Amino acid sequence: MQGLVPAAGRGSRLGPLTDDRPKGLLEVAGRPLLSHAFDALAPHVEEFVVVIGYLGGRIRDRFGSTHRDRPVTYVEQPARRGLADAVHRAEPFLAGSFLQVNGDNVLRANVGDVRRRHRDRSADATLLVERVSRDRATRGGVLEIAGGEVVGIVEKPDDPPSRLATTGCFAFSQRVFEACRAIEPSARGEYELTDAIGWLLDNGGTVETVRLSGWRVNVNEAADRDRAEARL
Repeated sequence: MQGLVPAAGRGSRLGPLTDDRPKGLLEVAGRPLLSHAFDALAPHVEEFVVVIGYLGGRIRDRFGSTHRDRPVTYVEQPARRGLADAVHRAEPFLAGSFLQVNGDNVLRANVGDVRRRHRDRSADATLLVERVSRDRATRGGVLEIAGGEVVGIVEKPDDPPSRLATTGCFAFSQRVFEACRAIEPSARGEYELTDAIGWLLDNGGTVETVRLSGWRVNVNEAADRDRAEARL
């Protein structure tokens, strides 16, 4: 299985820390942020596919064509158009189902369980999810649950339908690319991965979840980096 790592962001909320480097090269515990996503994926994949954008050449220079004895393929996302656009751009380089860990995540988690559930259930999407506070639920992708099943997913809701949030770790079948092509831009002008997952749900796709065992920190601000370093 291949591992997809979206890492095209600038990290504008990190202020001067990313003025001269892409977000993926922000130092976290003495190592680039992106290397922590690689660590999470490495035991479960044979190849990395990395989506780069802002100062992406510096990521190429830092990691090269192999990392942790696995080949690395780079895909360009020239403009910030959302995670679904990043996934769509990687389509020519991904064969079969794949794992994804967003490049701004630091985690010690049960990624292998996501791969197994995805395979065993022949799912179109398998999401690693965690229960969060109401405040955090307004800042990411949140699941709608009915009868114990996922029936919807919303991005940054004002009134969260649940406290179960995505964690930036997924497994997808090839059908996700159809979903990414089918959706429209959101109100903020981006192609949202949550909308692609919602499209799968609305069009007969199988969406599974795995509860997070361990921890993860999504690094968007300097305080998040501090929290990640305290965990490591």
